Amino acid sequence: MSTSVLIVDDDPAFRRLAQRLLAAFGLVVAGEAEDVESAIVAAGALHPDAVLVDVELPDGDGVTLAGLLTALAWRPKVVLTSTDAEAVSAAAVLACRAEAFVPKEHLPNAALNRLLGAGDA
Repeated sequence: MSTSVLIVDDDPAFRRLAQRLLAAFGLVVAGEAEDVESAIVAAGALHPDAVLVDVELPDGDGVTLAGLLTALAWRPKVVLTSTDAEAVSAAAVLACRAEAFVPKEHLPNAALNRLLGAGDA
């Protein structure tokens, strides 16, 4: 069974790139959201196995969103990302229960199938 991933990012070009990148890792894009509000709605409707979350969203903080998502009943995995390689501390990643923070420039070389995969879910 393929892992379903929700992409949360306010940049449509990045969402398209992320779709291709996730597909290359054998992951299925369940849907997209451009902000915190639409991400919460999409997660509730789609129940994705995992969520790729941009740290800086127009209506809120991706780290706070990650904490909300990881607290959902089905416990989706979350990976935080940003164009700013210093955007999130290791302590913040632990506090929101995300799998990792991966700067956008490093996503192609990250083990996204392991980080977002639902193999142990």
